[in-house]
Amino acid sequence: MPRTFRAVAALGTVALCVSLAACSTGNGGGDVAAVNGQKISRADFDRKLESGAAARQTLTQMVQQDLIDQYARDNKIDIPQSAVDKEEADIKAKYPAGQFEALLKQQGLTEADVQQILRQRLILEKAVGPKVKVSDADVRAYFDKNHAVFDKPAQIRARHILVADLPTAKLVLAKLKAGGSWISLANLYSTDASSKAKGGELGFFGRGMMVKQFEDAAFGAKVGQIVGPVKSPFGYHIIQVEEKKPPTKASYASVQSQIRTQLTQQQEAQQIPVFLQNLRQAARIDVYDDRYKDAFPAPLPTPGAPTAVTPSAAPAPAASK
Repeated sequence: MPRTFRAVAALGTVALCVSLAACSTGNGGGDVAAVNGQKISRADFDRKLESGAAARQTLTQMVQQDLIDQYARDNKIDIPQSAVDKEEADIKAKYPAGQFEALLKQQGLTEADVQQILRQRLILEKAVGPKVKVSDADVRAYFDKNHAVFDKPAQIRARHILVADLPTAKLVLAKLKAGGSWISLANLYSTDASSKAKGGELGFFGRGMMVKQFEDAAFGAKVGQIVGPVKSPFGYHIIQVEEKKPPTKASYASVQSQIRTQLTQQQEAQQIPVFLQNLRQAARIDVYDDRYKDAFPAPLPTPGAPTAVTPSAAPAPAASK
């Protein structure tokens, strides 16, 4: 399926990541910490974790993972590694360099965790795919109703050097007008940590995305013109506009693929919870730890209700303590 609007699927991935993060625990016995010499034993620590809500959530997530894997096996759904790699690359592309890896580390996830999450996401898309129906008429109706959403306002691409005081701003401005290098001067003087290593590059932005003082000066400048010092709540800016894009109105042809993907993912988001619920109801889940006996209650009978999913008889692996 097309990958525009992949942010919708990424939200589902993040939700899975948060659940999986609870699975990361240390190894071995002994103590996990000491407070002024008073030790906290691993046994007490584990007991506290296992009695909390996170443990129940983690068990539920682990059972769900097994059910998805079993469904894929029984229905001969094979997700190629190239598809998983592409999913991961699409998500990584939405983050600045290094931020995706930092997010994984913060949540206690490994590369293998991410690959598993994405593989299961693709399995779910294939599983509910036959129930997802988006017609040309649906796409056209959505465009006619929401066409203004796809129009693009005027945008500019600019770079800047931000400093704390007016004398420094005037010094930087003079050096730039004398032919100084933006990259060198941004690295040397700019206090904007997110852009200084890129020569002050900010990329494209429209109105409403920057503080008013900066925005008014940037949109009022000509391409190539250096303006400033411009005072804002953050300090003093020296700005250069590098490119301008006029506003454009979206055509149906230019956005129909984007809309189809969006509508498809909306339907998937509705179908997947039902699919997972049916998987769970059709499975035999044995819980041996009394603390989690009520985590998987027997489904209530629903006379006459059709079963959306009929997986093979292979039961889920027993969930032990």
